[in-house]
Amino acid sequence: MSKKWVYLFNEADASMKNLLGGKGANLAEMTKLGLPIPQGFTVSTEACVNYYDNDKVIAEDIVKQIEDALAETEKITGKKFGDTEKPLLLSVRSGARVSMPGMMDTILNLGLNDVAVEGFANATGNPRFAYDSYRRFIQMFSDVVMEIPKSKFERVLDEIKEKKGVEFDTDLTADDLKDVVAEFKALYKEEKGEDFPQEPQSQLMEAVTAVFRSWDNPRAIVYRRMNDIPGRWGTAVNVQSMVFGNMGDTSGTGVAFTRNPATGENGMYGEYLINAQGEDVVAGIRTPQPISKLEEDMPEVYEQFMSIAGQLENHYRDMQDMEFTIEDKKLYFLQTRNGKRTAAAALKIAVDLVEEGLITEEEAVMKVDPKQLDQLLHPNFDVASLKAAKVVAKGLPASPGAAAGKVFFTAEDAAAAKANGEKRVVLVRLETSPEDIEGMYASEGILTVRGGMTSHAAVVARGMGTCCVCGCGDIKIDEEAKTFTVDGQTVKEGDYISLDGSTGNVYIEDINTVEPEISGDFAKFMAWADKVRTLKVRTNADNPRDAKNAVEFGAEGIGLCRTEHMFFEEDRIAKVRKMILAKDEAERRTYLDELLPLQRGDFAGMYEVLEGKPMTVRLLDPPLHEFLPHEDADIEALAKDMGVTFEDLKAKVESLHEFNPMLGHRGCRLAVTYPEIAEMQARAIAEAAIEVKKSKGYDIVPEIMIPLVGEVKELAYVKSIVVKTVDEVIAAADVALDYTVGTMIEIPRAALTADQIAEEAEFFSFGTNDLTQMTFGFSRDDAGNFLDDYYEKQVFESDPFAKLDQTGVGQLVEMAATKGKATRPDIKLGICGEHGGDPASIEFCYKAGLNYVSCSPFRVPIARLAAAQAVINNR
Repeated sequence: MSKKWVYLFNEADASMKNLLGGKGANLAEMTKLGLPIPQGFTVSTEACVNYYDNDKVIAEDIVKQIEDALAETEKITGKKFGDTEKPLLLSVRSGARVSMPGMMDTILNLGLNDVAVEGFANATGNPRFAYDSYRRFIQMFSDVVMEIPKSKFERVLDEIKEKKGVEFDTDLTADDLKDVVAEFKALYKEEKGEDFPQEPQSQLMEAVTAVFRSWDNPRAIVYRRMNDIPGRWGTAVNVQSMVFGNMGDTSGTGVAFTRNPATGENGMYGEYLINAQGEDVVAGIRTPQPISKLEEDMPEVYEQFMSIAGQLENHYRDMQDMEFTIEDKKLYFLQTRNGKRTAAAALKIAVDLVEEGLITEEEAVMKVDPKQLDQLLHPNFDVASLKAAKVVAKGLPASPGAAAGKVFFTAEDAAAAKANGEKRVVLVRLETSPEDIEGMYASEGILTVRGGMTSHAAVVARGMGTCCVCGCGDIKIDEEAKTFTVDGQTVKEGDYISLDGSTGNVYIEDINTVEPEISGDFAKFMAWADKVRTLKVRTNADNPRDAKNAVEFGAEGIGLCRTEHMFFEEDRIAKVRKMILAKDEAERRTYLDELLPLQRGDFAGMYEVLEGKPMTVRLLDPPLHEFLPHEDADIEALAKDMGVTFEDLKAKVESLHEFNPMLGHRGCRLAVTYPEIAEMQARAIAEAAIEVKKSKGYDIVPEIMIPLVGEVKELAYVKSIVVKTVDEVIAAADVALDYTVGTMIEIPRAALTADQIAEEAEFFSFGTNDLTQMTFGFSRDDAGNFLDDYYEKQVFESDPFAKLDQTGVGQLVEMAATKGKATRPDIKLGICGEHGGDPASIEFCYKAGLNYVSCSPFRVPIARLAAAQAVINNR
């Protein structure tokens, strides 16, 4: 028996979502419930996959099953497809297993041709309606299937309306619409060099092919990448008998939600249009009526509609988004699905459904997409203002939220503008470096030309909760002239721009932003998530302010404190530079002694905010040249301060430059060359812990992390310095203090030899940013230049720096975890790369047996929810 590719609505149910897509499975379920559904059939997602495997050809047995299903639909409806007297007309829609808005538009009225439209006019006694249906079909088929822009047809329609002196489509007569049809067909012939297809069977197969083709159009590929949807899922095709909302004043069409999708309020929310078809409601040509007006217009239809809507919400136990058509006072439901909603609405609906007794707390936890929580924690654009704005460029959505303000091109200028009372500053750079930290803190938003999702700008911005768009190659920047050009326009310092960190869109205008509102539902909902999860959630933070933010969002400690970020503050960068450029160890120790109290103060401030929660402090990681001045004027000023010649200092600065710093003198390699740096940092950590333990009584257990280890002897050497220093501090203070020393697994060799490394390391923290770079051999700052080509050609489906590559990098993580536990069964395992805030990667960490994930402060709620969902998904 051959494989089944096509299912009538009465042959399936809601459980077949993966095979029939969300739309097809719900149409089958509504048929099973006995609701008024225009009947039809679904061509499965597997048929779509087969189409791509078969060199984009629909296999003969699939075509045969479509023909058989069509014959059954003819029997059900009592109409015949292709008949010239009383034709069965069809709608054709895509329907993936998860909702993908905007992937492909619907084709309505399929099956009409020059002969059938006449028969249709006679059979309905309504020529105006018949020709209205035909002109719609020609436009939709031409746009969706043949890719002729619909704007060309709209221009023709507008010209005819102008000529006839009417405002709306509904004002056109049957004869007017015949003219529209003739002009549309002429336009089609001009564009395609052939007549509009008249054979209904070929119209249908072209439409099915177009749906399959839409699965791989550019917007679908981008949507899949942003929402972790695998390319092998494919889309289903739903073929449904037509019902008509454009038959006159007793017909109509509409869209409604059982609750408000913006606020979550419990009450019918929707609108409809009399004498219209589906696309009219969303096209905005005519103003729809609120759903409550239907009670006045057609009270019996309204009563039936409200009853079925309530039945659907109770059945699916979620807010429903429904499309319906009224054909001459007879109500039909065209589809239902769990409605898209804002984050605030998602929380309210989840909490309300529990309180109404419809779902359990754990089911509520599964109702909210973790990524949506970002909306609750960052400013967003005012919806009306955004609608009127024009996108001029697009980069990577590196850190969510919305920002609008005056442009500044250097960190110094941004910081100075803020200090001088400028309320809203946007920093625009070719790329940022650690030196820009002050200007980044001063900014509402950050825009860079270069860099990817884990570039310096992206990582720091996410940590601060600042909106950031990276890798925006559309703009050409002239940092000296303090201008950038885009879309034929030049933007100068002080001009306004707006950034959308959730989409990557850039606007040359000042768009209103609104602050997010965190409701009481948030705390209640997050408490339900915390009850379920087993993974701990920590944060990446380098100062007390970020740590405090993260703790308020529910962080259970710090998984990564990057000490280098503390060195860039204005009161210490000069000391750091002098320490790096010192002529010998004795001089270096002099400057380290000046840095010690500053580092100790930093750590003490963080220990106080954490109130006994754990903190993993990473010893100095970046190459030393990152701290040095690069401009001659800055080198000259430093030389003067240090009492050396400009020439000698410049030569020293240049000698520290590296061709590939990612693989250079950094991480534990610095401590091997300059053990006194690790010694100073270990002393600062231990003294701060003891100081806060004594003053506040917190039970602090410092976790000291040695970065970039690839060989156990490296770790043993640096660890010996740390242990000797900390033990001396403890002895001198005469106080009990437990501490642990561990390492960051970020080099493939460390993962391969993790059993040996675990002999010295008491914990592993996976630095998956570097581990991904080194496993792929990609520079994360440069990969953005070519990764778009990889997505377009489907070499990659997602950014490996944003979503953990579970096949390759994940295998190294699992191997290191297994080997580490074999040597040291109680070893603590965490992840502190950017993947620690990505829901799909968090589920992987849960399955790999890690103890915690660590992420940016504003991603802590996302990680808490994703960790809870990981438990439920893997029961």
